Amino acid sequence: MYDSDIMPEYVSTRSKGDTESKSYSDVLLEGLARDGGLYVPTEYPHLTPTQIENFAGLSYSDLFVEVKSLLVGDSMDIQTQMQLADAAYSEEKFPDTQNGNITPIIQIDDNLYIQDLSEGPTAAFKDLALQAVGQDMNHELNHRGGSLNILGGTSGDTGSAAEAAVKGLGNVTLFMLSPLDGMSDFQRAQMAALSGGNIHNIAVDEPFDHLQAKIKELNNDPEFADLGAVNSINYGRVASQVPYYFSAYLQVKEGKVGEPVDFVVPSGNMGNALAAYIAQKMGLPIRNIIIATNENSGLDHLIQTGQYKKKPSSITSSPSMDIAVASNYERVIHDILGGNADLTRQYYEQFERTGLVDFRDIDRPSNLLKAAGFDSGNSNHDKRVQTTRRVYKEAGVIIDPHTADGVAVAYEKSQFEVPTICMETALPVKFEPFMQEALGFIPERPERFKGLESVSGNEGFVVIPGGSLGTAALKDYIRNNAQPRV
Repeated sequence: MYDSDIMPEYVSTRSKGDTESKSYSDVLLEGLARDGGLYVPTEYPHLTPTQIENFAGLSYSDLFVEVKSLLVGDSMDIQTQMQLADAAYSEEKFPDTQNGNITPIIQIDDNLYIQDLSEGPTAAFKDLALQAVGQDMNHELNHRGGSLNILGGTSGDTGSAAEAAVKGLGNVTLFMLSPLDGMSDFQRAQMAALSGGNIHNIAVDEPFDHLQAKIKELNNDPEFADLGAVNSINYGRVASQVPYYFSAYLQVKEGKVGEPVDFVVPSGNMGNALAAYIAQKMGLPIRNIIIATNENSGLDHLIQTGQYKKKPSSITSSPSMDIAVASNYERVIHDILGGNADLTRQYYEQFERTGLVDFRDIDRPSNLLKAAGFDSGNSNHDKRVQTTRRVYKEAGVIIDPHTADGVAVAYEKSQFEVPTICMETALPVKFEPFMQEALGFIPERPERFKGLESVSGNEGFVVIPGGSLGTAALKDYIRNNAQPRV
């Protein structure tokens, strides 16, 4: 284990300077900050190349603790963190472990790789973070003798991954919002199968961005201010995604640290791209973080022009990325602005008031994000189909539509002068109609997912309307089903 001179303390991106800093365990249970901002560390620890090289050959569970412990600090002792990581990444949950490696690299072209992140319980990359977050929360609540009601939102894979992580935990109750339309049948069936007990699935007749606004509205209501979070609003989830970037780098570079790599990150809410940015801040040699969007290309427009523009999201064949407003962008811009909470607050107040903000409005250059190492591109349905066919024909690898967005952008944006690693998003079986269209066949399902759609329609979901009527119905539902906060 590596000791850091930095003991992580967390503050809100919108703090006015009079807010007390918090520990990792505090922000893990709190989720959104009371002032409407997101928690971030006051500074990042830094690893030397030699320290990173020493991670080579470790099991994923051990590497995870080496990296994440620097963001957790003394709010959990190392022995506890090791036990929680072993429970999160057990062979039962990740049965296809390869000598302790649950995030293997697959080469698909010269200097182009995919990191396999989808071998967990719900076949999505989000399992890698949420299994750890569930373990952390359970430990901390047991330690404090408390209970926690969580309000989350999903446009696709977060729902089932979060539910699988906390299902059956007696001190956690999860209320998960999802749009009534847009998710794949497989994704909806996964969530329905997990309904009951401490899991409440709520389908809302609104797009995902409106659900994010509902969550923030409830968090700002004193009656519901103690609701926790499991999506990437929660810094515990972001911190739990950082380690697999170190794993990817060490596999591609065969344990030697020096030459930079590019990462291509399919992104909607920017949580996974934020994790790459943190890994870079911690010393991992990342040259570019290339964000791949689908038709909901607001992040691409932002990076290329410096304009952040709010517009309605549309439903696509890569539904987990059907997000117009990226929550975690606030953490990125706060850091790039030097941790200036006043400027961050000014920037977001204009965005929330007008739906449009430009870097020049805060006296910054339009290429601010590019100068910080970000690049971007966008994909669409035809590109997803063609890229899926290309990867299968040339490499014999079947990819899901979100990963196809990433690979499509990689082919368009990267010259492959350095190794380029695309982050996988989910197993293809979650999107069978798309796979049938792209490849002419449906990949065989893992045994645990066969017959999943025995439930149909909205079975397993409470359905509420959109708008203010839906907000009132949501509040009533939580009041009637929440655990008393101890």
